[in-house]
Amino acid sequence: MEQDDLLTIREVALRLRVDTTTVRRWISLGLLEAIVLPHRGKRQAYRVRRRTLDHLLQAGSAALEAVAEAQH
Repeated sequence: MEQDDLLTIREVALRLRVDTTTVRRWISLGLLEAIVLPHRGKRQAYRVRRRTLDHLLQAGSAALEAVAEAQH
């Protein structure tokens, strides 16, 4: 797997047009699959596979709404 196949939390948030806190919440709730990186600092670092995000985006707004609803 190449490095550019992994997206940062910020990159995912920008593509989904949500806050980084929302992306972190989705990951912690198991709603968005992510790779946990070695801990270095205040926050746990994650990367999301580009194909995971692409599948979510291809599923359209219904999939994003389902993720958003699952957190309530």
